[in-house]
Amino acid sequence: MHHNFLFDLDQTLLDFHASEHKALGIVLRENGLPFSEEIYQSFKTYNKALWLELEKGTISRTELFQRRFRDIFRRCGDDSERLDPLKVNDAFIRTMSVNGVLMDGALEFVRRLREGIEDARIYIASNGATINAKGRIASTGLDRYIDGLFVSEDMGVAKPAAEFFDICLEKIGEPKESCIMIGDSLSSDMLGAKNASLASVWFMPAGDMEEAVSAYGIDYTASSFDELYEVLLEWSVWR
Repeated sequence: MHHNFLFDLDQTLLDFHASEHKALGIVLRENGLPFSEEIYQSFKTYNKALWLELEKGTISRTELFQRRFRDIFRRCGDDSERLDPLKVNDAFIRTMSVNGVLMDGALEFVRRLREGIEDARIYIASNGATINAKGRIASTGLDRYIDGLFVSEDMGVAKPAAEFFDICLEKIGEPKESCIMIGDSLSSDMLGAKNASLASVWFMPAGDMEEAVSAYGIDYTASSFDELYEVLLEWSVWR
């Protein structure tokens, strides 16, 4: 039996916001729209709120994509409906997919994990678009250390649903006791691990840690890749 590490992708191994910022600027300018830090921050805030709605099941992926770009068109002063939000969204995702940015130290960390923990297997468990995830993983060299990729778009279900992790476990082919979920999000990663009865590590925690650990049944926390390695080493020894 292996030590199966399920990693969230964005803000855990890859810097989603750096890729998002660059891609949004490119696609807006290509479509004759202005881009500024204020516009990006508005997009980022609204996009996050929409993803939370998707996690709750109150909107679909298509609605999310349409709404985030209709909102940004309005903020850019273009209410003419000359632009198709889904076409612009597709261009945005394609642009992001070739502009991956690693979290500082992430590549060295996964290399260390593979080499330092016997029978380590590294999987990505991510909500999002498949082309976006695959492209950014490949563009950063992270793909050399990944044993499998689970993306909600392909799976038809998103974190934090237990069904998402059921599919992961079926593909991995080993019991849940061999798996641990690592991620930065309480609402998808930690709640998902709790729903699926998986061990969990909350990475880069922020806010009231004690309350969150209790509410989400979090097993470990880590604030750096060095600390995360030690946590996962401890888990692998005692599992």
